[in-house]
Amino acid sequence: MPPLDDTDAPAWSGVHRGPLRAGEWVRLTDQKGRRHNICLEPGKRFFSNKGHLDHDELIGREEGFSVTSSAGGEYLVFRPLLSEFVVSMPRGAAVVYPKDAAQIVAMADVFPGARVVEAGVGSGALTCSLLRAVGPQGSVSSYERRQEFADVAGRNVTQFFGGDHPAWRLTVGDLVEAMSEEDGTVDRVVLDMLAPWECVDRVGRALAPGGILCAYVATTTQLGRTVETVRAHGGFTEPQPWETLVRDWHVEGLAVRPGHKMIGHTGFLVTARRMAAGETAPVKKRRPAPGAYGVDYTGPRPAGLPPTIADEPYDD
Repeated sequence: MPPLDDTDAPAWSGVHRGPLRAGEWVRLTDQKGRRHNICLEPGKRFFSNKGHLDHDELIGREEGFSVTSSAGGEYLVFRPLLSEFVVSMPRGAAVVYPKDAAQIVAMADVFPGARVVEAGVGSGALTCSLLRAVGPQGSVSSYERRQEFADVAGRNVTQFFGGDHPAWRLTVGDLVEAMSEEDGTVDRVVLDMLAPWECVDRVGRALAPGGILCAYVATTTQLGRTVETVRAHGGFTEPQPWETLVRDWHVEGLAVRPGHKMIGHTGFLVTARRMAAGETAPVKKRRPAPGAYGVDYTGPRPAGLPPTIADEPYDD
């Protein structure tokens, strides 16, 4: 099989192979793990406390090499991965971290050719993952209320993909007001906004039967209201809320232990599937609330306490 180069991928794909070229972004990582993203330009220099590097020393070489600066500093040179790019790109709003973006793409089952609506584009981090997932045959329609956030997101997405992505449309405005009925049905809706419950009715009209709603919220208060609103709508399956935590590990000889830092809470995710028109999902049977004394006993109630609904048998 002949070697691959970036001519095998469209210019807007964000995928580059072969020798490093002028105009491409690369990531320099020093011996302490500090990272620097630079855009390669002929004749320019990169400066740090370890001296300087000439861009011309990097252009034309295959990525995955080390280079030494004028003052003896060593740097690894690679093209940045999407997960690396989004945590270091300029921000207007907080970004959706790679661990959550990966969960959204996987658990919302965003597939090649999908028609996706995104509300709350932020700085464009999640948008890049969605565009990667839907491919050129799909579409991502992003809605952002604030012009300054939309401007930052537009620059970041364009930078990562190396130009305008043919599957992306960015609209400045409120989803409920700006999304037209003429847009037709969509396969997936991702809400990353302060009050996603305000959009549930509009999303319900837009989603195709079997489509998935995914909401990303930061607080338990938002989580509770989002879940209850989706549940009360009646046109979705029982919403599923969760969060993910990522912990690295230190492995060095016999010292194998959890790392000293982890990516803890960043946000909650809620997913639910759209029912067909006129259909409702079976009501989920729930365990009754605790009794008046605030204790849900699983065994016989101690003598002297009055019976409550919590004493009734429950079928799991």
